[in-house]
Amino acid sequence: MSIRTFPSYWMYRDNRGEWRWRYDASNGRTIAVSSEGYVKRVDCRHGISLMQASASSPVFVPQIDSNAA
Repeated sequence: MSIRTFPSYWMYRDNRGEWRWRYDASNGRTIAVSSEGYVKRVDCRHGISLMQASASSPVFVPQIDSNAA
């Protein structure tokens, strides 16, 4: 078994037995979670792949909030 490093994704089964993922930052805190449970582990892994592929996606901020801290 390898030692977990951060940042990283964590796949686990929830109370219903469905697969979920969470993304933990370099400080170990969870900053993103799957919005749904997956029956198949491979589908959960695909959800992680989609998130990884969107890393370079642009970030849009509504015009009225553009000066917010």
